[in-house]
Amino acid sequence: MNYVFSRNAPHPLRACAVLALVLCAAFVAPAILAGAAPSSTVDIGIAKFAYGPKEITIAPGTKIVWTNHDETPHTVTGNDKSFASKGLDTDDKFEHTFANEGDFTYYCTIHPFMTGVVHVHKQ
Repeated sequence: MNYVFSRNAPHPLRACAVLALVLCAAFVAPAILAGAAPSSTVDIGIAKFAYGPKEITIAPGTKIVWTNHDETPHTVTGNDKSFASKGLDTDDKFEHTFANEGDFTYYCTIHPFMTGVVHVHKQ
């Protein structure tokens, strides 16, 4: 068999590379254009009748996970009631994602002397 190749014909590998770039741009570009930032998670422990850390500053979109390490039940309740956990037994977790900027104070409804603050600000 005699094959004739034209110098003007696209090379198969070049065509695949171009297709891969186009497909990649179709999925990645919208996230970049929207200014999407990777979300993050921050852990706060509950131990010895205290939240630790008691005060924290995070960016909007950050998820906080509270874990009760005490043998006594505790809750995590926003003073403004924008978030509230059920009673957390030992090793139970509660999570909340802070979408809006502001200062969010919270407390344990069972032990009101237990308090904490989440500062949500663009960093």
